[in-house]
Amino acid sequence: MWALFAVASALFLGTYDVFKKLALNKNAVLPVLFFSTATYALILLVPTLISAFSPESLRNTLFFVPTVPLVQHGYFFIKAIIVTTSWIFAFFALKHLPLTIVSPIRATGPIWVIIGAIIIFSEHLSMLQWIGTAITLIFFYFLSLAGKSEGFHFTTNKWILFLIAGTLLGSISGLYDKFLIQHFDRMAMQAWSTIYQIALLGPIVMLLWYPKRKENTPFEWRWSIPMIGIFLVVADFLYFYAIGYEDSLISVISALRRGGVIISFTLGAIIFKEQNVRKKAWLLIGIVTGVILLVLGSK
Repeated sequence: MWALFAVASALFLGTYDVFKKLALNKNAVLPVLFFSTATYALILLVPTLISAFSPESLRNTLFFVPTVPLVQHGYFFIKAIIVTTSWIFAFFALKHLPLTIVSPIRATGPIWVIIGAIIIFSEHLSMLQWIGTAITLIFFYFLSLAGKSEGFHFTTNKWILFLIAGTLLGSISGLYDKFLIQHFDRMAMQAWSTIYQIALLGPIVMLLWYPKRKENTPFEWRWSIPMIGIFLVVADFLYFYAIGYEDSLISVISALRRGGVIISFTLGAIIFKEQNVRKKAWLLIGIVTGVILLVLGSK
């Protein structure tokens, strides 16, 4: 059952990436990140307040946010730092890179999660998973060659390096999520970590973007900005619910969730009319094949 929730999360996550690209195109990055995250936080603030002032109305539902001790907030704040840093890297990269380059790179995330899962949670790689890892890395190399033909050198391009950093931090966040879900309430973690992200992003926007807003790319409000938060809150709700199952495997869930890149790749190719779509589609298929083998090898 948890695998179905992971797949549903992937559908929303793939569409979320497209809304990000629409919002970031020729737009200021930090305000877009702030307002999309604020939308996410406002949605979760509703059950948080209801749970605090009228707990009986939500107590036996999936949306109940319990009161947690102060020490737990420290763990949630750490998650907020990891996620905020990851998103800053990823949002800047997505603004400057084609979605058909971004999607395959982000699809490699499960490799880094599975390596971490081996080290931290004692999950073991089967032969099929080793083959899947090798296939993913091989096609990632070929993707770097395709990117080079478009002027994106994977070892020197700043935005490619930003994307890789964001992907790695996202993988660290995924491993940390598994730890948090095992010890703390799922809704409390999702709600409070997002609130803390706003607390982090507010000063960043005011100190780094606002003073130089007239010198840099101007900010333009678009309805795709709140849609980022709406689609992500649903994707994360399904994701956290999936990893809340006792028998769930974070490596498998991460792999299934990354399947959303197929949606973002396809819509990106159609909406933004990007280059070399057919070649990059075959490379994405290769990477996803490797990810599928990772999933099959985990069973």
